[in-house]
Amino acid sequence: MTKDDSIELLTLKETAELLKVDPTTLRRWDNEGQLKAVRIGTRRGIGDRRYRKEDIENYLKNKKK
Repeated sequence: MTKDDSIELLTLKETAELLKVDPTTLRRWDNEGQLKAVRIGTRRGIGDRRYRKEDIENYLKNKKK
């Protein structure tokens, strides 16, 4: 198992629910570089967005400060 195999990814919907924002907001944040998504698959040539759970936890910690 490599280090990358242990990375937990969340779907767009799961991430939106955790952060209590609309999925459109997450797409915009990704496009703006505020909260980058990982692209997986080949859906429509760009892939589906997934978010690293660690990135979301860090975002929430920093938001509380």
